[in-house]
Amino acid sequence: MANEKMNEMRQMVDQLNRAADAYYNGRGELMTDFEWDALFDRLKRLEAETGVILEDSPTHHVSADTVVGQKEPHEFPALSLAKTKNVADLAKWSEGRPVWLSWKLDGLTLVVTFDNGRLTKVVTRGDGHIGTNITHLAAAIGGIPQTIPSKGHIVIRGECVISYADFEQFLLESDEDYANPRNLASGSLTLKDIDEVRQRHLQWIPFTLVHVDEEIPTWGVRMDFIKQNGMTPVEHELLTDPTVEHLQEAIDRWTLRVTGGKDGRKAKDLNPYPVDGLVLAYDDYAYSQTGSVTGHHATRAGYAFKWADEQAPTTLDHVEWSCAASTISPVAVFKPVDLEGTVVKRASLCNISECERLGIGGKGTELRVIKANKIIPKVIAVTQAVGDLDIPSVCPVCGAPTKIMTSAVSGTKTLHCTNPACPAKQLRKFTRFVSKAGMNIDGISEQTIARFVNCGWIREYADFYRLGSYRQEMAAMDGFGQKSALNIQRAVEKSRGEAEARRFLYALNIPLVGQDVCKRLLAQYPLEKLIAIAAGRAEEKMPQLQFEGLEGHEGVFATIPGIGPEKSAAVVRWFSDTDNYAMVERLVEVLGGYGAIKQESGEPKGALCQGLTFVITGDVHHYRNRNALKAYIESQGGKCTGSVSKSTSFLINNDVNSTSSKNQKALQLNIPIISEDEFVRRFTEGQE
Repeated sequence: MANEKMNEMRQMVDQLNRAADAYYNGRGELMTDFEWDALFDRLKRLEAETGVILEDSPTHHVSADTVVGQKEPHEFPALSLAKTKNVADLAKWSEGRPVWLSWKLDGLTLVVTFDNGRLTKVVTRGDGHIGTNITHLAAAIGGIPQTIPSKGHIVIRGECVISYADFEQFLLESDEDYANPRNLASGSLTLKDIDEVRQRHLQWIPFTLVHVDEEIPTWGVRMDFIKQNGMTPVEHELLTDPTVEHLQEAIDRWTLRVTGGKDGRKAKDLNPYPVDGLVLAYDDYAYSQTGSVTGHHATRAGYAFKWADEQAPTTLDHVEWSCAASTISPVAVFKPVDLEGTVVKRASLCNISECERLGIGGKGTELRVIKANKIIPKVIAVTQAVGDLDIPSVCPVCGAPTKIMTSAVSGTKTLHCTNPACPAKQLRKFTRFVSKAGMNIDGISEQTIARFVNCGWIREYADFYRLGSYRQEMAAMDGFGQKSALNIQRAVEKSRGEAEARRFLYALNIPLVGQDVCKRLLAQYPLEKLIAIAAGRAEEKMPQLQFEGLEGHEGVFATIPGIGPEKSAAVVRWFSDTDNYAMVERLVEVLGGYGAIKQESGEPKGALCQGLTFVITGDVHHYRNRNALKAYIESQGGKCTGSVSKSTSFLINNDVNSTSSKNQKALQLNIPIISEDEFVRRFTEGQE
C-alpha cells in the first residue's frame, strides 16, 4: 500500500510540474485551474497522510518561469502566498487586525528596482529566489517608468498582465494561438524584439512595495508611495473589521466585478484585467514581516482567496466550428446547466489539441463544465465519450478546404481556412468598420461580428446595413432575444442616418490611412470626387502632376500637407482595385448615395488656437471626451499631438501636479501645463 501511494504521489508531482511548466512559460494549458487545484490538494493530503514530501513536489517549491536570459538572484525572495477557498480561513488569519483586500492578478510577476530615481533592473519572479533579467524589455511594458521622483533604493513587485480586450485583439490579428491572456503575457516575455513585445500591450501593475530606504509602517501608505511616484498600484480596499460576515460581504462585492454587475454591465468592462482570486494583506506592515516561512510561503505576507468553481454535469449536443481571423475554433454546445447564477449552454474548446486532451467525442458525450474564475465557461472533463470528434474538411463560412497546422512554439494543433479572402479573415477590418471612429454602429462587438460572419450574414461592409432582414433569426440566437435584435437594428439605422465622410473613409481600412490622413484628404476634396480621382475614374481632366519616384496618378494627393507620395500611392492603389471600388459603390448605395454622406468643411471655424500645438492627457470633464476636445482645438486652427516635444505649446492635464512622464517632460522643456478649466477660459470665449 505504501509503495502504491508513493507511486501515485510520484505521478501526481510529475503531472503537476509538467502542467505548471507549460502554464508559466506560455506553452498552453495541460490542465485547467480547477483540475490543477484539485490534484494539488489531493497531493497535499497524501503528503500529510504518509509524512513524505518528494524533493520536487510543487507543494514545497515555487513554480518557475523559464524565460531565457541572464539569471539573477532576488535581493528579497519572491515567496508565494498560502491559498484558501474558505472565507472563515481568511477571518482566522486576519486576527481581527485591519487588512487590505486587492485583486490576485493573473499574469507574470516582475520585480522592478529603482536607484536614485532611475530604473535599474526588471527581473522575472523565476522560482522566487532566482529570476531572469529582462530590463531590456522594460520600455515595451506599460506602467514601468524609466524615472521616478523618489531617490534612494526602491524595489517594487507587480504583475505583468494583458487586458481581455488586447488579448482578443491579438488573437484576431495573429496566427499564434494562446489559451488565455496570462499565457500570452508569459509567452511575450520570451521574445527578443522589443517592438514585437510593445505590440502585445503588456501592462505592469504594482502590488507590493518590497523595499524603500525610508520607514513606511502601513501597507496603505506604501501603496500611496507607489502612486506618488507615477505608478498605478493594484486596486485595493481597507477592511477595518475583517469578520467572516464583513469579509464575505466585501468578497461578494468584488466578485460581482468578475461575474458581471447587477445593472447588466459586463465583467470585462468592470474589471479589464484577468484575475484568479483576491489577496488579503495586513495594514500593519511591520507585523506582516514577523511571520515564519513554511516551504516557500511567508505566513503573514498575505493570504490568497480563490473562488471555488461550481461544476455541473451535462451532455454534448454538438461541436460548432467558429471562424475568427485565421483559425476555426471548436465550441462545445451542450444541454443547458445553471452555473454561478447563469444558464450556460456553450464553452470554447480552444483548439484541436484541447479536444484531444479532453477526449471530446460526438453527440451524447458526457461532460463536466465550470465557469473558470466565475467568468469563462469551460469543459473540464469528459466522463464518457460517445463516437468521435468530426473535424470539418471545409470552412463553414466560405467552403474552402481546411488545414490542420501545428505551432512550432507550443505544439498546439489548430484548424485553418486555406482561403485568404474568407470573410472570417476580415474580422479585424469589420471591427474597425463598426468602431466609434468608423461608422459607429453601437452594440456590435467583435464576438457578435464573428457570429454574424459564421451565419453568413456579413461578407462585406454593405452587409451591416442589411442586418435588419435577419432580425427574427438574430432574436432566436443564444444570448440575443427580441430586445437585443431591435437594438442592433436601431444602431444600424442610426449609423446610416449619421454617415459622415471622414468616418466613412477611415472605416474602409485603407492601408496607411488613419484618421488624420482622412481629415487631410477630405479638407481638399469632396468624398465622391476624392474616390473618383483615386480610382482613376474622374470625368474632369486632372492637372498633370509629376512626383519623384512615382508614375501615373499615384502621386495625385502627395502635395497635400501631411500626405506625401507613400500615402497617396496607398490610397490610389486601393481604390484602383476593381473589387475594392465595387465594394465601396455597394456600400454607398445602401447608405443612400453620396448625397446622404455628410461632409464638414475642412476649414477652421475660428482662430482661437491658431498656430498652437497641444498635447492632451488624463480625463476631461468639460468636453465629452479627449477626441471632442481635440476636434474643438482643430476647429480653431490648432494642432494636437500625442507626445510632448519642443514644438508643444501647452500640455492639458487636469492633474497639473501629476508626476506622470508627460508632466515631467513638459517641466523639463518649460512647456506650460494647464488644466481644462484654464484652457476653456483662455481659448473658448465661453464656448465648449
